[in-house]
Parts: sequence; structure tokens; C-alpha cells
Amino acid sequence: MNGTLNKVMLIGHLGDDVKMHYFDGGNCIGRFQLATNEVYINKTTNEKITSTEWHNLVVRNKAAEICEKYLSKGDKIYVEGRIKSRQWQAEDGTTKYTTEIQVTEFTFLTTKKETANHRPNQDQESTKNTNFEAPSEGLPINDLPF
Repeated sequence: MNGTLNKVMLIGHLGDDVKMHYFDGGNCIGRFQLATNEVYINKTTNEKITSTEWHNLVVRNKAAEICEKYLSKGDKIYVEGRIKSRQWQAEDGTTKYTTEIQVTEFTFLTTKKETANHRPNQDQESTKNTNFEAPSEGLPINDLPF
């Protein structure tokens, strides 16, 4: 190990549907925002405060296609990835900056398509292990690492 670590783990709700962009050669990326909430009580007013943080997520290729197929606004998802910052020149000549989460693994926690059917079918259930490795026979698969 080189002594550094860039790892993000988030559980949140999609702010919008997955937006896809396709490239020459068959590659694609999907982009969506994820909302995470922190809830606390203001000690002076005894008021419940909810603070929302928005995260820009990027998924690539097969993972992007799976997310586009099964996820929609409001769905809850667990993601793992790394933080990546980038910059570009806008049409007006200004330099724009963004910070994104490059998703490497994800697990669907709830999807509207699943809720609408009241129970997931086999195809949807198989998408929950999305680390793209074959599951170990006889060993349980944990949805969350904690």
C-alpha cells in the first residue's frame, strides 16, 4: 500500500433519474445526484434540523446501464467509490470546477420499481450484488459492510 486512501461510502436517495451519455466505441457513463441527510436537535430551540448534502455520482459502462435500468428519482442506494475533482473551460471562457464520486460498487436498497410490484422478481434480486463478482456458493452475501 502506498500510504494513502481515497474511499467514499454513502447511503442516500437519488435526486433525479440517471442521465446517460454514450461515446464512440460503445462506452458510456451515467450521472446522478445523491442526497444524504444529517438530522440533529438544536439545543437552544429544541428544533429538529435536517441538513442535506448533495453528491455528484458517476458510474461507467455496464454499471451505468444497470443503474439506468433499475433506479429512478427517490430510490435509496448504497455506493462505494472515490472522490475525483476535475475542471474544464466553459463556453464563456471561465474555468469550472466539480467534485464527483466515481462509483466502484453499489447496492440497491429500495427502488420504486421494486415497491410498485410489492416484491422483487428474480431479475431485480440478482442486481443487488453489483460488485460484478460471482457470489461464493454457500456463503451469505452481506448487503452492507457494517
